[in-house]
Amino acid sequence: MESRFRSSPLALAVLSLLEVGPLHPYGMQRLIKLWGKDKVVNVGNRANLYKTIKRLQEAGLIVVRQTERDQQYPERTVYERTDEGRRLAQEWMVDMLSAPRNEFPEFPAALSFAMLLDPNEVLAVLERRAEALREKLVALEGDLATFSGTLPRVTLLDDEYATAVTAAELGWVTGVVDDLRTGALTWSEELLKMAASFQSD
Repeated sequence: MESRFRSSPLALAVLSLLEVGPLHPYGMQRLIKLWGKDKVVNVGNRANLYKTIKRLQEAGLIVVRQTERDQQYPERTVYERTDEGRRLAQEWMVDMLSAPRNEFPEFPAALSFAMLLDPNEVLAVLERRAEALREKLVALEGDLATFSGTLPRVTLLDDEYATAVTAAELGWVTGVVDDLRTGALTWSEELLKMAASFQSD
């Protein structure tokens, strides 16, 4: 069954966290947030975490270690990783690190149809995006400065990557904004109709 289990960032995170030792779902979610990995793994919806855990268990990649009972908390099920879970997590990691994927993010999808807006509208929304990217970049660089030198660099590679990607995107968006402001980039309904007829020939 595990051969049909589709990898996902959340499934990889669960299997990787269990390298530390047995954990219950709340502990997994807390560690992901504590280590700042919620920037790259979506654990905001706890239902998705429980769904992923259930699928991993059904696939034989994790098993129940014990059930904890405490008067302060509801009953908690503690999971541990199986040998097959460890093997598959390493296989996923190698695959995810080595092979680029087309992940279909929202921004490129919206860019591909930006011509449906007026150039001034695109200028306005990209100016807003550039400002948001500047704020995000400042925060990312601040986090790196805080933890660099105190944590091993390998634990910060995802932060380094996010910083580099954000900086690159900001540079590109700023360039497009400049071209829109100067008129170097513009379009009209007539121009788009001409392009459409040319492509259909």
